[in-house]
Amino acid sequence: DAGLFKGLAPRLCSSAIGTVVHSKVLQRYQEAEQSEPGVSKKVFSLEHVLKQTSQEMVARSAATLITHPFHVITLRCMVQFIGRETKYSGTLSAFTTIYQEEGILGFFAGLIPRLLGDILSLWLCNMLAYLINTYALESGVSTMTEVNSYSHAVTGFFASMLTYPFVLVSNLMAVNNCGLAGGLLPYAPTYSSWLDCWSQLHREGNMSRGNSLFFRKVPAGKRYVWEERRFR
Repeated sequence: DAGLFKGLAPRLCSSAIGTVVHSKVLQRYQEAEQSEPGVSKKVFSLEHVLKQTSQEMVARSAATLITHPFHVITLRCMVQFIGRETKYSGTLSAFTTIYQEEGILGFFAGLIPRLLGDILSLWLCNMLAYLINTYALESGVSTMTEVNSYSHAVTGFFASMLTYPFVLVSNLMAVNNCGLAGGLLPYAPTYSSWLDCWSQLHREGNMSRGNSLFFRKVPAGKRYVWEERRFR
């Protein structure tokens, strides 16, 4: 039963710190806007959407950058359950282990594809929502708040599907060749970079690997014992 809660502590730390950083960055933007006289806010105008999306992108990127070490530790705590290992037995000791073995860069394994995926998903979601709100829906159908929430829910779903390969590559790189059985052959190949990981997955047709809860595909010529659902 304890295996279900592997990585819980660093995951909670990541969520708490990320929420604080995200809100603080947006708060700074709001304070700057309040100090500017005569600023008009048209909720569904393109200028407003671009501005809000840019601010949200900075806030999310800052939160992701600061909390990524906790994200790496979370994934490695989960992966070590495969080999019944105890290399990452605690959050603080995990920081020491990663620093001693991989240096500072070890804390940011898989960061680039994760950032790219977050940014692309955000822009796709907000721009699609803007197009739906502006051109697809009739005025007066509902209140602005309801329309905004519904359109963002729909576009967010499609954006997450399109950017899933970035999530997959980021998670694979976070545990790639880290000394755990789950990050080495025969459970998983090793990659020289996230671009190498991307190209190998693309060649094998596995860019959506683990994206479905019900339909799983075993790669041709290989058998991955790795339970990919643990990385979502």
